[in-house]
Formats: sequence, C-alpha cells, structure tokens
Amino acid sequence: MANTVLKIPSIISSTAVKYSKSSFNSSLIQGYGLRHICNCWSAATVSQRQPQIRSPQLVALEYADLTIPHIVCEELGALRVRQHVNPLSASLSIPVEVPNWEDVFEDPKLPLVVDIGSGSGRFLMWLAKKNPRSKNYMGLEIRKKLVTRAEKWVKELALSNIHFLFANASISFKQLISTYPGPLMLVSILCPDPHFKKRHHKRRVLQKPLVDAIVDGLMPGGQVFIQSDVLEVAIDMRRYLDAESDKLVHVDNIDSSLLCDDAGWLKSNPMGIRTEREIHAEFEGAKIYRRMYQKLS
Repeated sequence: MANTVLKIPSIISSTAVKYSKSSFNSSLIQGYGLRHICNCWSAATVSQRQPQIRSPQLVALEYADLTIPHIVCEELGALRVRQHVNPLSASLSIPVEVPNWEDVFEDPKLPLVVDIGSGSGRFLMWLAKKNPRSKNYMGLEIRKKLVTRAEKWVKELALSNIHFLFANASISFKQLISTYPGPLMLVSILCPDPHFKKRHHKRRVLQKPLVDAIVDGLMPGGQVFIQSDVLEVAIDMRRYLDAESDKLVHVDNIDSSLLCDDAGWLKSNPMGIRTEREIHAEFEGAKIYRRMYQKLS
C-alpha cells in the first residue's frame, strides 16, 4: 500500500516521517488532529532528527570570506528595514549630492561597477575584496539603514575601492555617472522590488529614462547584468534592454561559453558570487532569470 508523508512541525521534529494508511487513515488524522499525532510520537524519533541547513546559513557560507556574518551593528542595533519602499515618494525625488570621488575611492579613475538596489551590500563587497586594485564599486540603495550599515562594514573590511550611497537611481544615476572620472564598466540590477500590482509597475526601477542613462553612460564593451526570481519582472527588464539592439547585444552572441536555456536566460550567474536574494530563492526551489548585455563598440 502506498505510503503518505506526514511532516512533523519543527517544535517536535524536523524530519518527514512516513506512516502507513492502514495505521493512520485520513479520518483518524481529522478526528485527532496533527497535534495529537505529534504528541504521541516517540522521543526516539525526536532524538534521531538530523539538523537541516537553512538559507541564512548558505548565505553565511557563500560570504564567509568577508568575515561579517553578524546582522547586529553596534551603533544601529538589530537592523529592521522596510522590504518595500515607494521610489516615487517626495523624499526620494531629490537628487543625491555628488561625492568628491577622490574622498570615496583611493583611485577614482578605475573602471566603475554600479549595483542598483545594493541591499545589504555584501554582494558588492565580495567583488570589491576580490578586485582591490582593478575596479571601483558603488552601491545605490533607497533604504538608508542598509547604506549606513554597509558603510560601517566597508570600514571594518578596510576596503578603499567601494562606496555606498543612499540614492534613488532613477533620479540620481545619470548625474553621478556623468561626474565620475573613470569609465562605467558594468551596471547590475539584481532581484529588484517586483511591485506586483499593475498600478505600481511605474515604481519598478528599470524604466526607459534609466535605461537611456545606463546605455549612454557605459563604456564601449561595458555590460548590463539583470536578474530576478520573478519571471514577470525579468521579462519586463528584458523588454527594455532588448529594445536597445542597436547599442546592446546579449553576451551569448559574443562568448559561446555563456550558455542560455531555450528561452534565452543565462543558465548560471556570471559574476562569480550569488546575491543573498538569489541564494534564498534557489534554496526555495525558484528559478533565477538572468540576462547580460554588452555595449557595442
């Protein structure tokens, strides 16, 4: 007789325990309830449960080189931030003040990598640590607490080629890039806020003005990397960039080693490190939709 899987709540056991329908039929489960069945489970089963790895542990493993696994910042306390922010609000409509590039980067003429919506910043910090003398990195984020913590982490890591700004990229990107002394090498937009409701689609970060600013600002051969675990959002971003076919080409047309699936999505992340959102999503079994474009010479 076929077996059914009964998942015991983690307070009792984190293992999935098989039982026969001849012993526990559906009426018994409905009559006594899952709690009664769990309470009757033997202590031996509980003691035999195996520890299960969780996605935060996977994030810590992936970013172990940074040695900043702590979530609590001494000055900020336990950090809680809003997951969804309206980029069209009045408080985010003012362009950020352009920094003195010589103050924020040791060598402000190095090629620049910009991550729009940099979140915790660990993705960009990992890259900055791997390339300390060949590239500069800038994260733009509209949640101020994340920027404050990221800057403190940068100081802890003693990195001189990375800077985070509390800025709305839709408002400030063009001005920032136009004043940067070096070339713009790469722009990434990774798992941005999906803003699911149709009336909120105008809040999505990648709109035509920002696309124009990115394409115009990129150096010849510069790249744009987009990804999302939400297909609708990935298609929306792809539509904007595919429309720039006179200026941009997808990288699989240049580098045959970068493989795509039948729908044209990159099969793997070409950056060498996954974002935290990417790790969480893949842990939950979600597919990541990726595209990378290169500016024509």
